[in-house]
Amino acid sequence: MIGANRERTVPIERSARRYRWRPSLGDVAGWLLPALFLLLLLFVWEVAVRIDDTPRWFLPPPSGVAQEAIRSRELLWTNTWTTLQEVLIGYVVALVVGVLSAVIIASSRLAERAVYPLVVATQAIPIIALAPILLIWFGYGITPKIIVVVLICYFPITVNMADGLRSSDPDALRLLRSMGASRWQVMRIVQAPSSLPYFFSGARVAAAVSVIGAIVGEWVGASSGLGYLMTRSASQFQTERLFAAVGVSALLGIGLFGLVALAERWLLPWQRLGRAVD
Repeated sequence: MIGANRERTVPIERSARRYRWRPSLGDVAGWLLPALFLLLLLFVWEVAVRIDDTPRWFLPPPSGVAQEAIRSRELLWTNTWTTLQEVLIGYVVALVVGVLSAVIIASSRLAERAVYPLVVATQAIPIIALAPILLIWFGYGITPKIIVVVLICYFPITVNMADGLRSSDPDALRLLRSMGASRWQVMRIVQAPSSLPYFFSGARVAAAVSVIGAIVGEWVGASSGLGYLMTRSASQFQTERLFAAVGVSALLGIGLFGLVALAERWLLPWQRLGRAVD
């Protein structure tokens, strides 16, 4: 029986290793199809602008935007680095505060009734209206931008993590409690592992919208950053540079989303393997 079990286990382990390190046809298509669709949209945009003879200050062609991005690469890089600093610091702070808030919410019904309305309230106030207040309190430095990023990223992380902690197997929870496990042991052994997929779901959403928070903060008041570059380019009718800054901000958000997705695949490989087996 032991030899038979070993024979069945080896092929499973080999298939798991093959699946982990070799991208499937579906993975390639998942990246290739959106890229082809984007290239098609850019081609249609380029042709339509040239046929209609649209003024460049109104709607430049993609080729003009690319040329401007190359010409202004140093300016774009300097402002991108400023925005990236704001995004990374705010995102990390939102992760820490969001996880702690989720643990508090899931710890008891009383804590949930006390904290959850405050979490929802962070999204009830428009960020564009709150940014000027933060500017008055903290000045034109990096602090108000970081706070805006935290406020935008905090909600999806907290809500998804709290849902994950509350979705744990009730039988496993009752078993551990009957064995005398403490609340911390129950959290560490059952609730935290089961909540990881939910956590990464919220973290991906937060990563995608984190750049929006930094740019909104820079729109209100800043001396550098992609948001500052956008407002300055728009006021000077430098539309090609404006589109280049928008494109860089979009790539920044996509890149952060992809990094979180890669971290999820690395830390939770059994999820991907389970979907492949199904």
